Amino acid sequence: MNMSDFSSHDGLSLAELVRTGQVTPLELLDAAIARIERHNPALNAVVHAEFDEARETARAPLPEGPFKGVPFLIKDLGQRVKGWPRTSASFYAEVAADADDSELVRRYRAAGLVLAGKTNTPEFGIPGVTQSARLGACRNPWNPDHVSGGSSGGAAAAVASGMVPVAHASDGLGSIRIPAACCGLVGMKPTRDRNPNGGEDTDRAIGLAVDHVVSRTVRDSAAMLDATGYPEPASPYAYPFKERPYLEEVSRSPGKLKILWSGATPSGRPVDPEVQSALERTATLLAELGHDVREQAITLDWRQFYRAQAIVSGSNFAAGMARMVQAIGREPGGDIGPLARRGYDRGREITGQQAMWAWQQLRVMSRQIMATFEACDVHLSPVLGTAVPRVDWLDPLALEIREYDKRSAKTYPFTPPYNITGQPSLSLPLWQTSDGLPLAMMFSGRYGDEATLYRLAGQLEKECPWKDRKPVVWN
Repeated sequence: MNMSDFSSHDGLSLAELVRTGQVTPLELLDAAIARIERHNPALNAVVHAEFDEARETARAPLPEGPFKGVPFLIKDLGQRVKGWPRTSASFYAEVAADADDSELVRRYRAAGLVLAGKTNTPEFGIPGVTQSARLGACRNPWNPDHVSGGSSGGAAAAVASGMVPVAHASDGLGSIRIPAACCGLVGMKPTRDRNPNGGEDTDRAIGLAVDHVVSRTVRDSAAMLDATGYPEPASPYAYPFKERPYLEEVSRSPGKLKILWSGATPSGRPVDPEVQSALERTATLLAELGHDVREQAITLDWRQFYRAQAIVSGSNFAAGMARMVQAIGREPGGDIGPLARRGYDRGREITGQQAMWAWQQLRVMSRQIMATFEACDVHLSPVLGTAVPRVDWLDPLALEIREYDKRSAKTYPFTPPYNITGQPSLSLPLWQTSDGLPLAMMFSGRYGDEATLYRLAGQLEKECPWKDRKPVVWN
């Protein structure tokens, strides 16, 4: 294989080349390293490199997994990699070297992946843009003046630019789907507890955050969830039902689906006209493919919903910070950023009664959202309410916090509900804006029903292909 073709392959294709002896894992790794070194100065996607360790891994016998020999990157938030630092994009919270691998990282290794480094993320994964004083701003390969999304922006920029075909990501209120949308990738937020959380993961206590990957193809996303998403020993949480491998679902017909769609936002403000046009074009395409497509918004008291979510998230963040204070031995000072400071200070003011009221409220309102899915198989909306914003327009470090909140709410109005309900939700890069930036649609399914989303995604990948679109920073 000519290594100049490295970026044209998805992860499964590269693994097949390894299996058939056309390329070695070390050759793939060196191709990835060359691209990281070439593009990272412009993007700041990879913030920690472990190339020597990765080369040792690539030279040694690898597990016979579906991604044997494929280079891979871990998001610098949450997941532990033995011997690697973990900053969480914070001067305060940095861990010099983790003592062991997280359960999910062990599963990545068992899939045959070669871990080469860590990707950029904002401090504690809080905002929908990847920018922090600790790690700097991550930029978009389609136009480096624009954001790569957050909080898995480093992963998305790395995959979109061809550094690696697939990379670890996580999603607490949209942090897989938003970067995938910004960077023109496939981003599945899986069902709660589909992937392992690990017995030590207190951050997942409220159940909003899940882990998976961003990828350039639907089949890589499906195959990776097959490789990592199976029951976790000693977990008290029921594993969501799964009928067959998701990789098989991608090539199966979705049949005639009932699909509801809406561009209505919680604030009532309309989305940008170009986004609305793309949404309507998607609904038309789905109808032409034979689906039963109807316009219908999810009706809910969104103000009450987000009030409860803010209380739950704030109290959870403060509890996590209290654990860090105990471990570090001091309170944070000027070594946390403005969003983290606000979250910590507000979270400490929340009473136990308020926190439990809010969690009860979300539980009740989750049922109201899920009731919509009694009448449909899939709900369609945009991922973003605007075009992908510029880095300087949505800068959490430079803007006054209220102004940042206002702009962020306008840009990202759609993703959070499915973290709270636990449902699967998928971003697909179906369209582009007039100036060539990705414009994605979000498809959300019933609890535990990634299968329907992967079947529909496989159909749309054929009808509206995106693999031949290339960003400015590529290969």
